[in-house]
Amino acid sequence: MPEKIVDQFQKERARLNDIVQQYNGLEGKRFYSLDGQVYRDGALPKKTKELLGLVASFVLRCDDCIKYHTIRCHEEGVTNEEYMETLTIGLVVGGSITIPHQRRAVEAWDELQRAKS
Repeated sequence: MPEKIVDQFQKERARLNDIVQQYNGLEGKRFYSLDGQVYRDGALPKKTKELLGLVASFVLRCDDCIKYHTIRCHEEGVTNEEYMETLTIGLVVGGSITIPHQRRAVEAWDELQRAKS
């Protein structure tokens, strides 16, 4: 059976992050730390921040970022309706060029939802 999209992504991301961190200087390490810190609960809950990260990644057409935020949205309890509404906002902002990214995003979301059942 082929490896699942989400599992493959997470393994590859972890492997590549390990390599980057071997070479990363102080500034790079600080950026990675800041990236993790801004998604913590604050004035906005983590769930909302992950949805914001998803729509920004979608509009910027970064498939790795879309997958990452899709996984995090799933972990934060985002509903199917919330997820699709967020992608619809990205579609309106980003235009039809985002449709291929929407297809891959929803495929990963569907995999996560089916695994939950």
